[in-house]
Amino acid sequence: MSDSMAQGAEAATDGDINFRSRRWVRPEDLNANGTLFGGSLLRWIDEEAAIYAILQLGNARAVTKYMSEIDFVSSARQGDLIELGIRATAFGRTSLTMRAEVRNMITRDRILTIDRIVFVSLDAEGRPLAHGYTEITYNRDRIPLG
Repeated sequence: MSDSMAQGAEAATDGDINFRSRRWVRPEDLNANGTLFGGSLLRWIDEEAAIYAILQLGNARAVTKYMSEIDFVSSARQGDLIELGIRATAFGRTSLTMRAEVRNMITRDRILTIDRIVFVSLDAEGRPLAHGYTEITYNRDRIPLG
């Protein structure tokens, strides 16, 4: 793989956040003000956090437990490209705490931050399940297979 291809394959980073998911703001994502509807953005963040939690906890039954205050600092308009970043900040016995940030991909203006999103690993009966992890993985060794 060439250096330019390798750089293109890497996710954009900013400090401790990896921006791995990008979205294009389309007409159906807008509110009455013509800017990005917060509900659409929160749905995207929750989905991205769920995927991240599933991979970090090695369990497809990871569910949202808590989201802290959401701080919208700017918005996006139709046609804007945004990027979502998630980073694990703590592992509990059955949980994973993350931080999220969303920014405009072109201007790098921050759109929002969420300091704490907590996901809990569940067993087949819906009870919290100890996962045994303490560190972030970037390998695919925790992908649930069944």
